[in-house]
Amino acid sequence: MHTIIFVDWPYKVIPMKREETVDYHIKSAWHAISRMYNQKAVMEDFTTSIGFVLININSKEGTPATKIAPLMGLEARSLTRMLKSMEEKGLIYRVPDPIDKRSVRIFLTPEGKRKKEISVQTIKEFNLMVRELVSEEDLQTFFSVFQKINQVIENLQTDTVNPLQYNDPLYEV
Repeated sequence: MHTIIFVDWPYKVIPMKREETVDYHIKSAWHAISRMYNQKAVMEDFTTSIGFVLININSKEGTPATKIAPLMGLEARSLTRMLKSMEEKGLIYRVPDPIDKRSVRIFLTPEGKRKKEISVQTIKEFNLMVRELVSEEDLQTFFSVFQKINQVIENLQTDTVNPLQYNDPLYEV
């Protein structure tokens, strides 16, 4: 059994088993969800990642290529490779933006729309199954906790690092 040590600034050391950490539960749940989605997607010859890209493309108006990566939390380089692959598979096509000639809009082909619908349906079915098992009150608590976790992450990303905190021998190289 692994033990992770967390330091509560500035002094307290809190021993934790990995099963007691928030990130362990988020990661393990996401991996299980992703595996489940991939099992469905592979039967239709695509992946969860492709399904999420399809979901983020407007079926009628297309979506500017530059808007898709931020919607998914991806780097533009990663998305570029994925879009190229999706185009080769006949799921999407690109059209120069009529207003901004420097920009490209991504549109779904009929096959892309079909696979988007499969992705949306898979997500809806999973969420309905969760809602059958988990009460509305528990779900609201879950969503509230996730909002707070996101606040912690946002605060950690925006806080100025205090170099004096890292004088602790724990951080010696």
